[in-house]
Amino acid sequence: MRTFMDEDFLLSTPTARQLYHGTAEKLPIIDYHCHINPKEIARDQKFENISQIWLQGDHYKWRVMRAGGITEDKITGDAPDREKFRAFASVMPKLMGNPIYHWSHLELKRVFGIQEPLTLKNADEIYDHCSEVLKGYSARSLMRRFDVSVICTTDDPIDGLQYHEQIQSDPEMEIQVLPAFRPDQAVNIEKPGFAAYIKNLSKVTGRKLNTPEDVVAALQERMDYFEAHGCLCADHGLDYCMFEKPDKMAANRAFSMAMEGRCPDREWADAYKTFVTIACAKRYAQKNWVMQIHFGCLRNVNQIQFDRLGPDTGYDAVNSRSGVEHMAPLLNAFAENEGLPKMILYSLNPTDNTALATIMACFQGGGTAGKIQQGSAWWFNDHRYGMRNQLTELAANGVLGCFVGMLTDSRSFLSYTRHEYFRRVLCELVGEWVERGQYPEDPEALRKLIRDLSYQNTCDFFGFKNR
Repeated sequence: MRTFMDEDFLLSTPTARQLYHGTAEKLPIIDYHCHINPKEIARDQKFENISQIWLQGDHYKWRVMRAGGITEDKITGDAPDREKFRAFASVMPKLMGNPIYHWSHLELKRVFGIQEPLTLKNADEIYDHCSEVLKGYSARSLMRRFDVSVICTTDDPIDGLQYHEQIQSDPEMEIQVLPAFRPDQAVNIEKPGFAAYIKNLSKVTGRKLNTPEDVVAALQERMDYFEAHGCLCADHGLDYCMFEKPDKMAANRAFSMAMEGRCPDREWADAYKTFVTIACAKRYAQKNWVMQIHFGCLRNVNQIQFDRLGPDTGYDAVNSRSGVEHMAPLLNAFAENEGLPKMILYSLNPTDNTALATIMACFQGGGTAGKIQQGSAWWFNDHRYGMRNQLTELAANGVLGCFVGMLTDSRSFLSYTRHEYFRRVLCELVGEWVERGQYPEDPEALRKLIRDLSYQNTCDFFGFKNR
């Protein structure tokens, strides 16, 4: 019987173990999509205890705590940090099969040297130990602990990026921390607060925003500002992938209604969103940025809890009507507008994997390897089965060797172990294929493949500095 989460965790074959320990384990981390607050990096934030860095803001853990019977005061409420940690520890033994069980124990092991499973019985001892260890760490030193080379944060177009300026001007900060352009609030016209946001965008740019074309011009101005701060990518979050023919009249009608505080019909709203997204894509292509599109999420489905706690608190779900079929005409519209950028496409619905892989294959070319990427298994799918499924579907319907690999999508400085988890799953899958005779046992070729999928492809695709 294997020891719990030993050094060969998930590595079921000799080839897998050789690939992971010989290559993947030693590579730096590039986290090209995360929700780390750059303010915490700029100020090199310290953390008083394990709960502050582990549970605060982590809606993944909040969901399982609620499902495990924990009351809200010990999740997002005002219970003491130790009590919140003990509450989470009490749920941990019930999480067999959940990636949070593996992620959490990898974090405890890699940073705090904890080898034993976390339970309610040892929660106080582990809490005290971890809190003591954290006295020797800060935000930046944790990033160095995981050998992070580059991260891209998620930043609103109206953000002044002052913390990025502070980080980039610090001669002692060798890790690249770059902004990513996230224009959701200017695109998703059907969302509450759209009109107020457009007014704020108007103030920041000094422009009168009376039409969708005005919004596009303001966003393009902010893209220039982001570019001057090192930005190399944009990220669009959509509840569903939309497409309507870019009809200016319909887009204008939707915009006028939204600015009056009325919600436009879906057809008109989609016309506006399509119009703005096509225009953004063209400018990204001109700048050689990578455009990411995340779609397929049902947001804030529990209205009572949303009213109490707000967004990003654990009340989102998978959208069975993701609109994946609209990705084809949307990419076609980008191409016809001479604005098809390098792209990474993610659907939260795993049943979209084959459709997405085959649609994007229709828009490859132009001399860029893997110009259109299928994004890594995301959010509810970044577990062993979801990763294997995404990798297998991509391999079957595309070119796996061009894949740009993993991201954390996280707000925590401990979650870089998700890269380790991905690399172990990757090496396990490749090892299986080799040992079944489905791919040659060529050590040099295999080492290159694993290095590319874990690190090098990401560097080359985004244009990050190579370490």
